Amino acid sequence: MQAATHAPIKGGALVLLTLALALATFMQILDSTIANVAIPTISGDLGASFSQGTWVITSFGVANAISIPITGWLAKRFGEVRLFLLSTFLFVIASWLCGIAHSLEMLIVYRIIQGAVAGPIIPLSQSLLLNNYPPEKRGMALAFWAMTIVVAPIFGPIIGGWISDNIHWGWIFFINVPIGLLVVLICWKLLSGRETAVSHQPIDTIGLILLVLGVGGLQLMLDQGRELDWFNSNEIILFAITAAICLTALVIWELTDENPVVDISLFRSRNFSVGCLCTSLAFLVYLGSVVLIPLLLQQVYGYTATWAGLAAAPVGLFPILLSPLIGRFGYKIDMRILVTISFVMYAATFYWRAITFEPNMTFADVALPQLMQGFAVACFFMPLTTITLSGLPPQKIASAASLFNFLRTLAGSIGTSLTTFLWYQREAIHHSQFTESINPYNPISQQFYQQMNHFGLSDTQTSGYIAQQITAQGFILSANEIFWLSAICFLVLFIIVWFAKPPFGTKSR
Repeated sequence: MQAATHAPIKGGALVLLTLALALATFMQILDSTIANVAIPTISGDLGASFSQGTWVITSFGVANAISIPITGWLAKRFGEVRLFLLSTFLFVIASWLCGIAHSLEMLIVYRIIQGAVAGPIIPLSQSLLLNNYPPEKRGMALAFWAMTIVVAPIFGPIIGGWISDNIHWGWIFFINVPIGLLVVLICWKLLSGRETAVSHQPIDTIGLILLVLGVGGLQLMLDQGRELDWFNSNEIILFAITAAICLTALVIWELTDENPVVDISLFRSRNFSVGCLCTSLAFLVYLGSVVLIPLLLQQVYGYTATWAGLAAAPVGLFPILLSPLIGRFGYKIDMRILVTISFVMYAATFYWRAITFEPNMTFADVALPQLMQGFAVACFFMPLTTITLSGLPPQKIASAASLFNFLRTLAGSIGTSLTTFLWYQREAIHHSQFTESINPYNPISQQFYQQMNHFGLSDTQTSGYIAQQITAQGFILSANEIFWLSAICFLVLFIIVWFAKPPFGTKSR
């Protein structure tokens, strides 16, 4: 990567800038996951059903998915610093409005605004960090930034669960206010005189319309698919057709337009294409497990939302400890080797879960694989981000970061939808297979009913107990099948990264 236009920031100011941009990233990712566990509380308080309450998540996701890929174009038109400060400040206001909402309709409107203004925060925090860091320390910058990306989804459910259990759900959104204002203050002081070049390009109206319809349709399909029974629903079919047509037309249009709203030409860079593909596929599998494990713990093992979050939390330990070391010394190792180590460790931890997740599983059986997976997480995002952005000029970083983060976010949405779909579908299959053996002609089945009768349970009560056990067993088996599949995916996935071509970034000193 080439040097930025302005001289790098050094000393204490650099530490403050890193902290502020990391906090901005953490805040935005946290907000995309923190509300998930609080939906029952929010729905009950606002007098809505659970299915209506899920629009609190969907509305944010759709608006956010649409705004992320246009960040590069907006940054060129208004300047990266100005756009970042405005987006963060508007995010603070939208968060406050979400916290004081008195109806579900108001909350959904404010969440749409919040998701839309949040889009530029992550890609611009990445771009501003790289373009204001000394070239020899950019590996360290990416390591700190990447740590927040992978750790924040773990803390979201913990904080959201604790808030919904102990205080008013509005504080899920209010906590963004002091963090966001601190970020705006620090970045305004440090970056106000370091604005990037502004280019008043004409608005790509057709590209923007295709983007909104295509990405919006795709995100709605992913968010509402399971609830509406996927392609048995006319709505899902309509969303899918809209997304397919508009996204295909978008790619064709953007390749021919002089001022594209999404810079598709970035994929001409070999490393950008390889990095985006590896990151997206890895996030698809990884975020699926981030959603699946708390669901399994709460629905089958009776964990509260807070304890489910705590069981998953150890994954954040190794990234916090190792990210500075990888950022400082990682350049001495081929980035592809670090990614390979990460993917092999991911495969090992998924295999570990597949052989230990059973009915009598303990808290340690959940926490220990999470702890070891943290090692894979620490070696994952910084090397892949370095590979993805290697060789790109500074003026392309904002566009590249927005497209890169859009694909990562979209892959995460696909991963969570696909994982939950497979989990429920496989449970239904296992459930039907188990129940086939519960009949009057099975002596073992009848013997069990007789034993339960001796304990004072009626046949109806015994049937209810058996159904409950079958459902639990079905969910555990289906989760283990997903863990096996995830392990295989990561073993295959590391092959792709070796298509990237060195050198990667700038060496640290």
